[in-house]
Amino acid sequence: MGNKKRVAVIGAGPCGLAQLRAFQSAAENGVDIPEVVCFEKQENWGGLWLYNWRTGLDEFGEPVHASMYRYLWSNGPKEGLEFADYSFEEHFGKQIASYPPRAVLWDYIKGRVEKANVRDWIRFRTPVRNVNYDDTSGKFNLTSHDLINDKVTTEQFDHVVVANGHFSTPNVPQFEGFENFNGRVLHAHDFRDAVEFKDKNVLIIGTSYSAEDIGSQCWKYGCKSITVSHRTAPMGYNWPDNWKEVPLLTSVSGNTANFKDGSTTEIDAIILCTGYQHHFPFMEEALTLRTANRLATADLYKGVTWVHNPKLFYLGMQDQWYTFNMFDAQAWYVRDTILGKIPTPDKQTMLNDVTQRVANEDAIEDDYGCIRYQGDYVKELIAETDYPSFNVDAANEAFFQWKKHKKENIMGFRDNSYTSAITGTVAPVHHTKWVDALDDSFDTYMKN
Repeated sequence: MGNKKRVAVIGAGPCGLAQLRAFQSAAENGVDIPEVVCFEKQENWGGLWLYNWRTGLDEFGEPVHASMYRYLWSNGPKEGLEFADYSFEEHFGKQIASYPPRAVLWDYIKGRVEKANVRDWIRFRTPVRNVNYDDTSGKFNLTSHDLINDKVTTEQFDHVVVANGHFSTPNVPQFEGFENFNGRVLHAHDFRDAVEFKDKNVLIIGTSYSAEDIGSQCWKYGCKSITVSHRTAPMGYNWPDNWKEVPLLTSVSGNTANFKDGSTTEIDAIILCTGYQHHFPFMEEALTLRTANRLATADLYKGVTWVHNPKLFYLGMQDQWYTFNMFDAQAWYVRDTILGKIPTPDKQTMLNDVTQRVANEDAIEDDYGCIRYQGDYVKELIAETDYPSFNVDAANEAFFQWKKHKKENIMGFRDNSYTSAITGTVAPVHHTKWVDALDDSFDTYMKN
């Protein structure tokens, strides 16, 4: 027992939980698996899908991980993220509409790991403080902090899987005049409740999914107007009358926002939807991933194995069209690498793989190409493991339809239904249109 391999998994969000489920499914099939220890800084599992009212620092003085806000609904069809080994129908006992709210998706994520019975592999409220590699022992030293008992421990692991996500450390730009602005300036990371902005003129900076979604939330819950400022190009949807897109903000004077094209707007609040940083302050420098938010990450063979030390893995570090099922594909691949079923090639081969993936991404011409690229990546990984094969092309199709529906009606795209790539059944139309569904609690949503 003493010489059993040990694997550390950092984070119990969708990626970390995928890794636990991957090992548990191997154990279920009679495989002798390593000891798996998962470290999670929050009090429960679910990662970003775990809602927390707190912003800034938590009760232990730790940076709050959550970027989740109250009225968030999935901004892509659930048919694109369904677990191949645990369908929505299996979880809920029925098919549900295609765009579930946060509470419903969180319930689905935890349903699978409750069924797998892996909760006691996780040390909650235990952030990782430091990971370094010891050349002499060939193992990683991992220092963690049990916040409840205020106890710091260092232990050794044969492998480390970093699964802490990359949507929790905000990228916060500075604009001239912020210091004298008379309203609230916040990053999307600290946005919690659209009702706070009722009857206000809101300026949003950025054109990411969070810009689109937080703007839509504020609009839905009664803000007076939305102005979205873009650096390169507008989102270009057919927005409501009280919504406009303008070039980049240059400065703020009092409550007046000044833009690059010379136009101005009176505003009450500024929400920065300016993205996130890949941030791993607990990793020693030689083990730290440094990558842009893109489909082909730097320094990761097959998108997961750290080329400079292949005993280390990073999950879910790509820019994402696919999410949960891609994390599964990665986690199963990592598991089989650790179990010795999948050989790791020499360093040059791994570096060539990274270079080729980057070149292939650079050649993509549009979003549809990006979806196909990531779908192909999912196919590539699941072909090498026993992860249940599913119809990736059907999932791609759901994404293509979603893109089309957003162009047709940005405030109504969530009212559409798609076909499950896992069960082949079509989602029902939700009982209430998204714009009218002001109560999105679990119980209200699940009513037939």
